[in-house]
Amino acid sequence: MVTTFPKEKKSKYYLILLLVIIFLLVIFFVVWRIFLAKPATVSPSIVLKRPEIKINFETLKSPILKELQPFEEIKPFEEDVGRENPFLPY
Repeated sequence: MVTTFPKEKKSKYYLILLLVIIFLLVIFFVVWRIFLAKPATVSPSIVLKRPEIKINFETLKSPILKELQPFEEIKPFEEDVGRENPFLPY
């Protein structure tokens, strides 16, 4: 006849229960710190002002820009373009 020791079974049960509780506490702590934490507030001293943009329109009146010539008009291609099926071998 096999003899079983009830104290040994109880201690294993309590050890497993303790490990499960510790595991659940660790999971709860991680979820709380990562997902439920409030975002940090921005202090007013960090907020930056946008720089004022100044455009100098006098540059457009420069004599160098007045000497520029427009490009010639490119005429459309008049011959047949490519092959009917470019994927066929030669």
